[in-house]
Amino acid sequence: MTDYLFYLLLGSGAGAIIAAFGLGLVVTYQGSGVVNFAYGAVAMWSAYTYAELRNGAYIFPIPGLPDRYHFGDDVGYRWAMILALLTAVLMSLLLYALVFKPLRRAPALANVVASIGLIIVFISLIERRFEDMTAIRVASILPREPVTITGDLTIPRDGLWLAVIALVLTAALWAAGKFLRVGLATKAAAENEKGAVLLGYSPDFLAGLGGVVASVVGAIIAILASPMIQLNPSIFTFGFLIPALGAALIGRFRLFWPTLITGLLIGMVQSMFTKLQNDVSWWPEYGAREGLPFLIIIVTMVVLGERLPERGAVNNWRLPSVPKAKISVFSVGVPFVLVIAGVVLLGPLWRAALMTTMVAAVLALSLVVLTGFGGQTSLAQMAFAGLAGFLLSKFATQYDIPFPLAPVLAALGATVLGLLVGLPALRVRGTNLAIVTLAGGVTIAEFVFKNPSLIGDIESGGAKVPNPALGDWDFGLVFGTKTSRPIFGIFLACILLVLALLVANVRRSSSGRIMLAVRGNERAAAAIGINVTGVKMLTFGLSSFIAGVGGTLIAYRFGAVSDLSYGTMASLTALSVAYLGGITSVSGAITAGITATAGIAFYGMSEVIGSLGTWEAFIGGVLLIFTAIANPEGIAGAIRQQTAMAKAKKEREKAAAAAS
Repeated sequence: MTDYLFYLLLGSGAGAIIAAFGLGLVVTYQGSGVVNFAYGAVAMWSAYTYAELRNGAYIFPIPGLPDRYHFGDDVGYRWAMILALLTAVLMSLLLYALVFKPLRRAPALANVVASIGLIIVFISLIERRFEDMTAIRVASILPREPVTITGDLTIPRDGLWLAVIALVLTAALWAAGKFLRVGLATKAAAENEKGAVLLGYSPDFLAGLGGVVASVVGAIIAILASPMIQLNPSIFTFGFLIPALGAALIGRFRLFWPTLITGLLIGMVQSMFTKLQNDVSWWPEYGAREGLPFLIIIVTMVVLGERLPERGAVNNWRLPSVPKAKISVFSVGVPFVLVIAGVVLLGPLWRAALMTTMVAAVLALSLVVLTGFGGQTSLAQMAFAGLAGFLLSKFATQYDIPFPLAPVLAALGATVLGLLVGLPALRVRGTNLAIVTLAGGVTIAEFVFKNPSLIGDIESGGAKVPNPALGDWDFGLVFGTKTSRPIFGIFLACILLVLALLVANVRRSSSGRIMLAVRGNERAAAAIGINVTGVKMLTFGLSSFIAGVGGTLIAYRFGAVSDLSYGTMASLTALSVAYLGGITSVSGAITAGITATAGIAFYGMSEVIGSLGTWEAFIGGVLLIFTAIANPEGIAGAIRQQTAMAKAKKEREKAAAAAS
């Protein structure tokens, strides 16, 4: 029993980080109405800044300035803390002014996508600017001497100090919200923003102030906790953010004390899971720690059945318009012929970029069905794709199931998982559903894709996948001494054509119209006799099946299944790319494939201006943020709008000429 108490108390440090991040998310939401998925990334930047200052230098993140300004020696933890907190304040103000303020009246999905873009930007900046510090330890700040709780129970005291600091921060935020005018105004704006404006309070000021306070809270905890963990670009970005979302949900994104208590308990129970993993033979070796926040989020959002309150009771979960699907020889045949010609005639590198484009387009099609037609959100599409890839490996290598039955069964397996993860969509939608699917995707990735007993030896590239072959016809990318075979590109083009026609016909069919009716107004759809539950499950099922097909294509291309291809960041990138291209149409999915990282557009750009190298992800993140702000319809939507405007102008000129 003493051992379990030891692990519980040992988890107080991690619980304090989770609780503080949850507090920051609550403050951000109260001020601006945004669930900032990039909150952990900003805290991560502050921690890296502090670590670099302790090493005697500061990294400037602005291109054109010197990479490092050297102070000559360690500036000490006080000055390093002050400068790092100032960096957090400036970063928060800059992000609000450039990103979140322009998106205040935008659809909630645009805020989600912009946050994902910020995560991509910050991670790429960390890897670019701190390339020699991507995994470091920081000198101790809090006292680390062990403290004796009972006779034989001794634990390090830095985690307890961190929990006390989180408690103090909670008390300060609670008191500010209860007794200070600015705190009361922020709470009032969260309840009724128009009323706060009539009382003379600026929503922009309150939102900016909330962002600054939240960033300082996150930076303080991240800096103080940095000596306890090994800093890396994902530890704060995902490792603590997902549990923090669960803690903030328990607090309804309004209450500080429930958020604090839940965060502390999550960290302590996760620590105890480490003990259970060592002592209990049937306890899962992978995924249990990550699954706990997912369970808490599910219980909070599904069993309790309460939605995240919208600011001013205004539902701003709007989506771009869905154009009609036009199928013709020109719109289908010409692109298909061009793709086949490119696969056959282009060199190996161009061919590889074209293959990446086609696979990315397939994954984007799954989001066109789910988000564009159904109005649902998933940040776990690559988890579905990864499960299909894993099942394909098992079916083909262990059970000798031939092609094409093996990939079809694998995609059906992904469909089952998609339906299970999509069950919360029966009760929640919008940002809430994004939180659920993000947590579910992380759990699946940790439980399956990092488990050697399931996917094989990770160091050797993961679970192997044989080439797709039908009789004597082998469609694989590599066969014997031949690599980058055009036949595999033709195979991908045929699969993409079939799925694109499938999605286009869904849009044209009665099922598509019913999906759009549910997307527009669920209550009105139910009132006219539409089975909303069945439509949502159909949407998730079809989307997961297409994502599963995309997962099998990835597995066939790389010949193996590993977490490198199907991780959480890949899911976020998939949604981002689909939104960038245009998430409501087949043409948008094709555009998304063209603009995908390592796709045909990026490779063509690198051929013109030189290799983008480590700046490739950064540029993609910036383009994503810009698109979310400037054009929620995506690139394909912008092209449609410009075409429609030009056509309307020409008709007006023609009518005017006829009248004259």
